[in-house]
Amino acid sequence: MFSGLITAVGAIRRVRRSADGLDLVIAAPFRDVKRGESIAIDGACLTVVRTGRGWFAVHVVDTTLDRTRFATAAAGDPVNLERALRAGDRLGGHIVQGHVDGLGKVRSVVRRNDAVVVDLTVPAPVARISIPLGSITVDGVSLTVVAMPGKATIRLSLIPFTLQHTTLGRLRRGSVVHVEGDVLGKYISRLVTRGS
Repeated sequence: MFSGLITAVGAIRRVRRSADGLDLVIAAPFRDVKRGESIAIDGACLTVVRTGRGWFAVHVVDTTLDRTRFATAAAGDPVNLERALRAGDRLGGHIVQGHVDGLGKVRSVVRRNDAVVVDLTVPAPVARISIPLGSITVDGVSLTVVAMPGKATIRLSLIPFTLQHTTLGRLRRGSVVHVEGDVLGKYISRLVTRGS
């Protein structure tokens, strides 16, 4: 379980493809990372399989590759990182599972005063459970849906802190991002669907 508050921006150090998925080595400033620990990498919850000074390694299975952009990952790519919540941690973002629902695509990036407004096309299941002023996770970052100007379009307003301390400051028109819909919306949608 995560909160969507990024604790570090790391970088992919090495990518190795294999018959059963993908191995990634991530450079990170974390200390005391343990094997078996869960870390959200650009919003995808992955299990640490090896560690070293200033790095950790994860294995990405085919199921995860199917719904993320890790298949195109390259050494040097920056990634948002968040370690799993501990009991008693402040929940400053929202409840994030680290289960990427699919890929979103940036339609526009416009600077407005001290913020950057981003319009993002998202998969239909994510759009269906999203509401204005509700929560969404984009590349692991907990964000508020400012508006929904189209059926599958979500508008976000990125504050300077987010732009400076996550990879979202690099977003451009056409950028592809991981999206996770709000888990509360998923449960409500499922209950309503079952009842009809």
